Amino acid sequence: MSFLNQDQKKQKSPAKRFLFILGLGMFSLYFALGIAIIFWKDFPIDLEFKYRIAFAALLIVYSFIRFVRLLRSNT
Repeated sequence: MSFLNQDQKKQKSPAKRFLFILGLGMFSLYFALGIAIIFWKDFPIDLEFKYRIAFAALLIVYSFIRFVRLLRSNT
């Protein structure tokens, strides 16, 4: 049991920490972009509303897939 606790308390290397923060940043970027596309009235790309919502939903789902992969690789 003490061996497991010792492994959990071990600090991450700076490279792993950097990649974790970069992954969180990319999750936040994709999620925020998806939300922005949904609520942006004058979206610069000429898309019908239903396609704009579909594109935003795709970005949000992709951001959550990245987040789950990030959490799984973090352990």
